[in-house]
This record gives sequence, structure tokens and C-alpha cells, in this order.
Amino acid sequence: MKIALTVNGKLHDIDIDPGEYLLDVLRRIGYKSVRRSCNSASCGTCTVLLNGKPILSCSTFAASVDGQNIETVEGMADGEKLHPIQEAILEEGGAQCGYCIPGLIMAGEALLRENSDPSDEEIKLALNGNICRCTGYEPQNRAIKRAAKVMRGELDD
Repeated sequence: MKIALTVNGKLHDIDIDPGEYLLDVLRRIGYKSVRRSCNSASCGTCTVLLNGKPILSCSTFAASVDGQNIETVEGMADGEKLHPIQEAILEEGGAQCGYCIPGLIMAGEALLRENSDPSDEEIKLALNGNICRCTGYEPQNRAIKRAAKVMRGELDD
């Protein structure tokens, strides 16, 4: 079966198996930030944005997103300049092993698109379902607050 996906602004015409998951298709076409971890849609590591909303790509059939827009971490930086969330994750020590970070970044980006000044509770709620075994979540929470300030023009990046 053939589908068309726009990933990070680039159109891909892809042959897929009808039961293939989006995660596998994205990795096959080169988007390696999308990671497999739990295989049960419970860790958030595979989070991507579908038309601007976070989804778990490990439990989304690729056929169901034919013609849709997908965003991954690979599309966030502007050349060599990191996106404010990426920069803040580094500055706040939010990436120890780094495995969960792409999913956390995408969930954080979705939140900041909806709410430019989230409270601690709103950040925790947005990141709920994204499991990090290294950091205890506080560095990522600080990073999202920092990125929000940068994106609002209150801090230099």
C-alpha cells in the first residue's frame, strides 16, 4: 500500500504494509529520533506531532495518517541553531542518557504551542506518560519553563 506523509516539511511517498506502525515507517525513512522502548504505548519515547498534536507513533498505524503532517525532533533546529526547548534541555541538565528526550521535547513543544506560559502543574500534565528513568523530571520541567520564557522574548537563548 502506498501513503504520502509530510515529515518536517518534506513529502514522502512510501510503500507500507497495511499493519505497519508509524514508528517503523519513520525510522525506515531516516527519522531516528523516533525511538522504540516499551512496545505498549506507555512510555512516550516514540512521541511525534501529528498535525501539531502529540501522538504515540508505536501505536498509530501508518495507513491512518496518510496525507497528514508529522513533526519529529529532526525538524526542530534551524540549521545549527537548536530550538529553545532543545537548548533548554541541555542547559538544565535534562538529558542524561538522552533516550527519552525526543519524546519529551515533542510533548513540550505541543504544550508550548497551546500555552505559552504553562504552570508547573500544566507541564507535569503535558509530560505525563513520558517516562524518564534518569532525571526525576525536574530538569525537563525547568527546561520547558525556560524555553517558554525564551519563546516569549523574556530571556535570550
